[in-house]
Amino acid sequence: MSDTRLSFKEMCARFDVTPRTLRYYEYIELLQPDREGRSRYFGPREVARMTLVMRGRKFGIKLEDIRQWLLIYENEGTEAQMRAFVEMADRQYAELVEQRTQLDEAMAELKKLRDETVSVLSGTS
Repeated sequence: MSDTRLSFKEMCARFDVTPRTLRYYEYIELLQPDREGRSRYFGPREVARMTLVMRGRKFGIKLEDIRQWLLIYENEGTEAQMRAFVEMADRQYAELVEQRTQLDEAMAELKKLRDETVSVLSGTS
């Protein structure tokens, strides 16, 4: 293996993704590996892009938003990409806060219902 390029299999292992996932990311143009015959090789650029994709997915950012964000770097440069990231992060943070609120409410409701059921079962209601 070259220090600067990863094979398809090595890329899957490095990022703990399935071959299907990696092919899909290539299909939707998140990644553009070098091709040699039927083999694909991922250089430093693609490894960096995959790192950003995985980070975005960790935070629940949609793949299309990540793709558009990566295009900003190619078309407009680092500063524009950073500004776009701040906007994207603000939107996603607000979404996560809303999800947390909904989850907290669901957990409280479930606990209350569970406690009421335990009370009925023990004959203390």
